[in-house]
Amino acid sequence: MRRTFLLVSALALAGCGQSGDGASANEAAANAVQPKKKPAYCFFKDAETKAWAASRDKDGNIVVKGKAYRSDPRYKAGLNPPTVTGTSAELSPTISQNDTGYAAPENWWDVSATIANSAGIDTVKVSCGAKTLADLKVPQKG
Repeated sequence: MRRTFLLVSALALAGCGQSGDGASANEAAANAVQPKKKPAYCFFKDAETKAWAASRDKDGNIVVKGKAYRSDPRYKAGLNPPTVTGTSAELSPTISQNDTGYAAPENWWDVSATIANSAGIDTVKVSCGAKTLADLKVPQKG
């Protein structure tokens, strides 16, 4: 009996103070200032990435390639998924546990990523934390 009373009281209080249209809550959420996104931590020193290039594959998608160094073969280098904004895309290198069972030659990992549905993209930025590693221009498929 006591539990039922508490449940009914909680439900009754939950309904208090709610507006019927919810417009003010939606407007407040839309007008809220978004916090600035902090750059992700960079696991690589300046000399530990190189050879960044971007090209289009046969389907018109952008393929970004580069090399990243990891001194410890227990870890491998890779690329995070791209972020697309308008006509530009941004990717960043990352590390993960080496699940291949092998080390990369001289610990330089070949990293690559394909940006799907990227026909409208013309620039790719490779960044690491707050650093820009490469600004790549990609010609449209002709």
